[in-house]
Amino acid sequence: MISAFSRAFGQLSDKSLRKVVWIGLAGSLSIFVIVWLAIGFALFQTDLFSTGWLFGVFDWIVEKLTDVFGGVLVMIATWFLFPAVVTLIVSFFLEPAALAVEKKHYPDLPETRGQDLKEVLRITLKFTGLSILLNILALPIYVVFFFLGPLNLFVFYGLNGYLLGREYFELIAHRRMEPLQATHLRGAFQGQMFLAGVIITFLMTIPVVNLIAPVIATAAMLHLVQNWRNRIDAVNK
Repeated sequence: MISAFSRAFGQLSDKSLRKVVWIGLAGSLSIFVIVWLAIGFALFQTDLFSTGWLFGVFDWIVEKLTDVFGGVLVMIATWFLFPAVVTLIVSFFLEPAALAVEKKHYPDLPETRGQDLKEVLRITLKFTGLSILLNILALPIYVVFFFLGPLNLFVFYGLNGYLLGREYFELIAHRRMEPLQATHLRGAFQGQMFLAGVIITFLMTIPVVNLIAPVIATAAMLHLVQNWRNRIDAVNK
């Protein structure tokens, strides 16, 4: 795990990844601004959070927090939702990033199975939509426990760790494996996939680092999937 992420960070300065890093940086920054503006509009200009939950207590809490903290609350909400939304840009630079990593570390690999853009977008949109929905549903927990310790962080990293780990795994694994093969591999290394997802989520919450986190996640997951495949092959021989 440490080796996979170390090699991913180490390759960021390579010429082969430079263009992908800049694309990821620009895309992530754009999405961060869009999410920030959307949340600001939702909090200040709409009744989106008027849910009536807990006899209106949740509405009252959000209203008071908005009045007192204003922009700070917008930034916090953006910080929580950013990992879910930023995965939308993964599909646009996944293949160049993966090919750059494979060219340097795994030059003897055969051609990919020809995964088309439709399949990539299906995986990305499925997990992005699910992640956004579950994080919105979890917002009451994030808000209520904001001043009551780290419980909201455990929920946040656990939820997004599973979703992001699963998404990046499928995006990488399906490039060279049929869906059924990928399912078996995921089942064999589900714990490590979850841990990788938690690390990816953590990287996406660190200022500045979060802007290039999708590139790092793509490279690291490729190393992990290749390692897991080699281990399975060694056992089956």
